[in-house]
Amino acid sequence: MKHRALLGAALVAAVTAFGLSLPVRAQSLTQGITKDEILLGTVQDLSGPVVSITKPTLSGMQLRVEQINAAGGVGGRKLKLLVEDTGYDPKRGVLGVQKLVDSDKVFAFVGNMGTAISLAVAPIIADKGVLNLFPISAHRGNFEPFNRLRFALITPFDTGIKIGLNELIKKKSITRVGILYQDDELGLDNLRATEEVLKSHGLTLVEKASYKRGATDFSSQAQRLVSASPQLIVMATTTRETIGSATAMRQLGYSGAFLGSIAAYQADVAKLGGAPLEGFQAIADYPVMYRDDPKNSKELNAWMDAYTAKFSMAPDGYSATGWVIIDILAKAIAAAGPEPTTDKVTAALESMKYDRSFLNNPPYAWSPTRRLGGSQVRISQVTHGRWVPVSDFLELKQ
Repeated sequence: MKHRALLGAALVAAVTAFGLSLPVRAQSLTQGITKDEILLGTVQDLSGPVVSITKPTLSGMQLRVEQINAAGGVGGRKLKLLVEDTGYDPKRGVLGVQKLVDSDKVFAFVGNMGTAISLAVAPIIADKGVLNLFPISAHRGNFEPFNRLRFALITPFDTGIKIGLNELIKKKSITRVGILYQDDELGLDNLRATEEVLKSHGLTLVEKASYKRGATDFSSQAQRLVSASPQLIVMATTTRETIGSATAMRQLGYSGAFLGSIAAYQADVAKLGGAPLEGFQAIADYPVMYRDDPKNSKELNAWMDAYTAKFSMAPDGYSATGWVIIDILAKAIAAAGPEPTTDKVTAALESMKYDRSFLNNPPYAWSPTRRLGGSQVRISQVTHGRWVPVSDFLELKQ
């Protein structure tokens, strides 16, 4: 028996030394990657307050997965996207991440939905040594502090406001600026950015007013801001609150300009806002797409048609973001070679430059020391109930 044990140990040592795999071993030493498949995980709000954003984002991701697999996959491996519902509850997000890592053994997380969720699950994913890629969130906590396995895509709220406000102050000779902001991190980030820009121009806020998330009555805030006679009001607001507060200010006779953060850049703001939102400007990344726009390329129209046929709804900017997220990851996995690993895909992302595509996305790039891919935004304006870009991509001048 002792002789057999020694012989068995010697066989294992020999197999290991020559880099061969024992028949009982898994097909791959990298979690989530086999010879046929690459498992990706994402936690999304399928039943909570941001489902209207989740649905197009996840659909865009699923469309790109399906297209890649129909073309043979990545290096012969098919992508499989596993989804867990958070209901936009951070506790459920953590449980979903733990399941996807420990039970499903995913290779990477991609496009986790929303700031509250992405920030809550980031430490769990980091502890597991799994890639955490491109959360749908414009918060700096998605790339700061530095973590080598964490990559972000979306230009932060504060950077976007700095770019847009600088541009408008210079072009429109604006000297009187007020701000309405949601009383949370979204609003406070934009408030700090606004004050920083104004200080650089030797200006100060003429008025500021805040509101609690979910508010529906903006009469007192509107009165304060309009009474200060600003030329421009920065709007650190989201969809419903943007429409309600801007309408309240127009009803009080405000005729100046608005500049919304990227959180206000929603299709419904233009579609449902009516006359009070006409001329409203906001920070934008992907343009809101309209199938009947004569400026569309044939490739864009074909993509929109494929999306609509599959999901029975028209795509939007979130659909495009989801599609691009998967496209970037697929390119990074392909660049990692025939035996991709976490380290190889990380290195591929660090050297990647993802240019504008037919979806008119901003260009993205990362590096060994930079984990934010996006740093450029446009300004778009509501014109006849639609969002129309009024600038090319702008970048913060340091």
